[in-house]
Amino acid sequence: MEGEIRNFIAVWITALLSLCYCHTISKFIPRGTTRLCTILPIILLFLYLPLHLTTIHLGSTTAFFITWLANFKLLLFAFGKGPLSSNPPLSLPYFLLFSCLPIKVQHHQAPPNSPKPQDTQNQKYPSPQNSHKSPLNYGTKIVLLAMLIQAYRYKESIHPKVIMVLYGLYIYINLELLLVIVAAAVRTAAQLELEPQFEEPYLATSLQNFWGKRWNLMVSSILHPTVYVPVRSISARAIGREWAPLPATIAAFFVSGLMHELIFFYAGRLRPTFEVTCFFLIHGVCLAAEIAVKRALNGKFRLPRVVAGPVVIGFVVVTGVWLFVPAFLRFEADVMAEREMAAYVEFAKEVVRVANVRFRSFDVVSA
Repeated sequence: MEGEIRNFIAVWITALLSLCYCHTISKFIPRGTTRLCTILPIILLFLYLPLHLTTIHLGSTTAFFITWLANFKLLLFAFGKGPLSSNPPLSLPYFLLFSCLPIKVQHHQAPPNSPKPQDTQNQKYPSPQNSHKSPLNYGTKIVLLAMLIQAYRYKESIHPKVIMVLYGLYIYINLELLLVIVAAAVRTAAQLELEPQFEEPYLATSLQNFWGKRWNLMVSSILHPTVYVPVRSISARAIGREWAPLPATIAAFFVSGLMHELIFFYAGRLRPTFEVTCFFLIHGVCLAAEIAVKRALNGKFRLPRVVAGPVVIGFVVVTGVWLFVPAFLRFEADVMAEREMAAYVEFAKEVVRVANVRFRSFDVVSA
């Protein structure tokens, strides 16, 4: 574990220095193809760095932050778009924060001495009125997470499909709490009001509502300008503006699936089976169909919330148990996570023991 933590520190120092380079060259190289060529080596480096990490908690998190989010933001930045581009330019500390962390400033607020990033001016997904959830909300999820971990010990006595549902719930809660911790640290250090990344997805009333306004909104906001908008623009020439959002939606989900496959590869080092890509493609096609039906009906018919909610969540759960969770378990992610947590605890105990020994030695010398 000590070696993994050392590699983790080295990876992030390299990433931060690379982002400093990107921030610096933007002062001398105008946006466009030339800037893209100067940033491209950093994008390739960010694809390589997670290979130095072998744990789920450190490796997968790093891959999500820099290989996916940071790379997509840098692609936008190369052309003067996205959250890293503003006029006047972002200061270096804010550039580093917005580059490699899954955070998004609320629309009504910009970093000190900086305007709103350009891509948020016409954002389709409005900021929630209340970005702070109650302590009871997070407390309940922490208790539920502890119960899920406890239930894992009795998995031999639980039906495999139920276990997969519990794994899916574990992934959701664990991911939300991770992003909440990151956002809380940034909010405290930078005094920024940040948008929440999850808006109680279990309350979704449609696939469009689930993926667009409730689930992992940082990913939605970064896929929109990097994939959805370009594909929609190209499709509009072929099939018209009215139906162009349909292939654009499918393309965004396809890219999301490929990025999930990449993160799973970093975690397990196994050849991709593309089950996860199929999961996202199915949802992309179904969401496109949902959009088409809504347009055809022109708002004349809508399922009652009491019916739509269970149907949507049921569809997400069934497809997740079928395609997403098995891919997650193929590299024994549950076993790896349990082993890593035990290693973290032992490492922390060792750090405390060494600190106590040195503190006592200092007291003896001082006496």
